[in-house]
Formats: sequence, C-alpha cells, structure tokens
Amino acid sequence: MKKNKILIVGAGFAGSTIARELADAGCKVHVIDKRPHIAGNAYDEIDAHGILVHRYGPHIFHTNSERIFEYLSRFTAWHPYEHRVLGVVDGKQYPFPINRDTLNLLYGLNLDEAGAADWFEKVREPREPVRSSEDVVLNSVGRDLYEKFFLNYTRKQWGLEPSQLKAGVAARIPTRTNTDDRYFTDTFQAMPLHGYTKMFENMLDHPNIRIETGVDFAGIENISSYAHVVYTGPIDAYYGHRFGRLPYRSLSFEHEHLAGVSQFQPVGTVNYPNDHAYTRITEFKHLTGQSHPGTSIVREYPQAEGDPYYPIPRDENEALLKRYEELALAEKDVTFVGRLAQYRYYNMDQVVGAALVAAQRIREHLTARS
Repeated sequence: MKKNKILIVGAGFAGSTIARELADAGCKVHVIDKRPHIAGNAYDEIDAHGILVHRYGPHIFHTNSERIFEYLSRFTAWHPYEHRVLGVVDGKQYPFPINRDTLNLLYGLNLDEAGAADWFEKVREPREPVRSSEDVVLNSVGRDLYEKFFLNYTRKQWGLEPSQLKAGVAARIPTRTNTDDRYFTDTFQAMPLHGYTKMFENMLDHPNIRIETGVDFAGIENISSYAHVVYTGPIDAYYGHRFGRLPYRSLSFEHEHLAGVSQFQPVGTVNYPNDHAYTRITEFKHLTGQSHPGTSIVREYPQAEGDPYYPIPRDENEALLKRYEELALAEKDVTFVGRLAQYRYYNMDQVVGAALVAAQRIREHLTARS
C-alpha cells in the first residue's frame, strides 16, 4: 500500500539510518543512490593491494553521544582508534591542534600548562565581536601561529580568506595548554572493525529495504506512488537551482600504494598548510590497525568544481539557503536531512542524530495520516 512505501534518495549516513528505522517500523523502503555503491562519502573498500582505504578521504568516527554509538554498534564491532594529526611548518612536523608541545617545539620553550596559558594570553589579538574564522584564530593564538598553521591551509581548503568564512569553521579546532595530542577528545572514538561499507551493508540488510545504486532521483517517474520521500542530496538541486546554486567546496583524491613501505608517516594524517597543492596526506593503516607489508595513502586536493563535499559557511549562502528552506517547509511528504540537504557542516554522528529525529517525525506523520 502507498501509505507504507518510502523512497529514500541517498544511501549515506542520513538515508541509511532512516531506511533502517522505517523498515523496522514496518514500512517498505526503496533506497536509491546515483553512485554505484552504498555508504556515501564514507564508502571504503579493499584496494588492489589488499589495504582497506576510504575512497573519498578519511572518515574518523567520534561522538560524545552514547545513544548514537550504541545505535551504530548494532551494525558493527569497533576498532579503538584515536586520531592524531601533525602539521608541517618549515619542513618540521608539530602536533595539531596546537598544544603545549607545539609551542615548546616550535619556539624552543619549556612551558608548563600555566605558562602556555600565559603565553597564549600575551600573543593573542583580542577580537570583539568574533565574526570570522580569522577573528577566532587571532583571538585565540595570535598572528604568528595563525600564519603558520591556519592562513594558507584555509586558503587552500576553502578558496577564501579566513576573514571571509564564518567563525564556526575555525571554532571546530581547539587550542590546548596541555599535551593532549588527540585531534578529537570525544568519549567514543573508534572505527568500524570491518569498514564503513560493511556497517552500511548490515544497516540496510532488512527484508523491507530494496536498494538500487547507479540510479538518479531525476529519473524516478512514479514519485506519487510513495507515501513519503526522504531526500539527502543538495537541497538546491531538488528545486532545480531555482534561486541559484548553493556554493560547495569539492575535493579530488590522489590514492597511492607504497610497496615495501610498512609505515609512511608517524600518525594517521599530516597537514601541509604552507606547502604543496594538497592539504593533507592520510595513511589508512593507522586508522584501521591493519597489518600489511606495504601501505596506502591519499592526498587531498580542494577544488571549486566536482561533487559537493563542504557547504561554505558565509552569510550570503545562509540567506540563499533560507529561500530554499521556505520551499521545503511547504512540503508535507518530503523530508530533507543530511549535510547536503540541510546545508550544514555536520560530523557523521550529527548526521545520524538528525536522521534518527527525522525518522521519528516521519513515523508520527505516517501514523497521523493512516
């Protein structure tokens, strides 16, 4: 019956989570994805050399939500992993985010925690109000560290000056007076033991779920036969870019296997803020714990054109988004959820959280209609 039929556009975190929730509730769910695979940007696979790699760049799972971690634990066991990053400045590698060790190594100091706090206080450039990413960093660590670690990285990553980006971009990166060199400090940090793709396969393994890959939403002709549509693609694309395109930053990836090299770099990711066209190199064996005589790495090159990855947080883009959101609010039988559909710089756990909330609302909506 139509009242139980759901079309879900996109088989990433948002679409797959909602698919499973609605399938468990008795709905007949049809999941489509224009790519030839499930798992969205989290898609991973064994490369030609036997190493598990993330095709669309590294995806590091972390969350403070026990509820979300337990939810995903239904579909995967975990490999404990705490991500560490180094930033290269003048040919040397330093802990990043900036901590006390970064200061001591970079400037030849011997600061304790109180000394690091005093040092930051002396060099910071107070900004009031804090509006841009430039304001955030200068207000926190001052100009020299801003220029060494943030300025050129931001230019490469976003194609904009830090002063042109909203404060939230830089606010995602902490500054520490201790020696904690973990990139994230969340309570739960782990990687799916057998990879993200396997986790998604388990999530979508349900008799009420039918999956079709390599299928574009634009080619679906019988939309009216579904009681509800869940759309996880770009919201502006859904409306044919009626008011213009929402800007996104894209990436290209250069994967490489290094035969006979057991370890290429000391940590999972090394950032190159000032050198090269790429922003960072990730070595996958650090993330997965896999044992292999060789190693596989990926270099990331930000670019303006290509698949949409990062919504660009600027006031004018938020204004354009609101025009599309007004159209979306008038849709009674369509739910927009996910990083692209909501034009939000979500982490993976935040997408799952948003999807669980959306699934509950859809169930309530369908119940009210029946």
